[in-house]
Amino acid sequence: MSNPIAGAPSGAFKIIAWLGMAWNTLGAGLYLWTKLDPQAAAAGASPAMQDYMATMPTYAHIGWSLGIWGSFLGSVLMVMGRRQAVPAFLVSLLGALASFGAQAQAGVLDPGMTSFIVAVIALLLWLSRRAAAQGQLR
Repeated sequence: MSNPIAGAPSGAFKIIAWLGMAWNTLGAGLYLWTKLDPQAAAAGASPAMQDYMATMPTYAHIGWSLGIWGSFLGSVLMVMGRRQAVPAFLVSLLGALASFGAQAQAGVLDPGMTSFIVAVIALLLWLSRRAAAQGQLR
């Protein structure tokens, strides 16, 4: 993904940034739904997941919040062309890992979705870090 215009993010970077923004906006919306109407949000979940959601440890709540809002903020910053996207995605990745660790301990982890979410965060972190190192983010 070389960029013919030094200092400006490539077209591919911009497309990925906007796709990340759409994905993370969906995640933020689902997070808000679980906080505003937890019974409705958990209605389709397995009984084990419903129990986990009702008894989730504090550190898992914190990790989940950091994972969601770090990625959302990282995506906003990516779209804006700001290098602060890098630490936002790093916080998101660490938060997501804490949250998923709690799910694994509780036996409710969905390995497929977890792998996908971690891969998306890692990709956005890597792309942001690369663009910042190349001077494409201010």
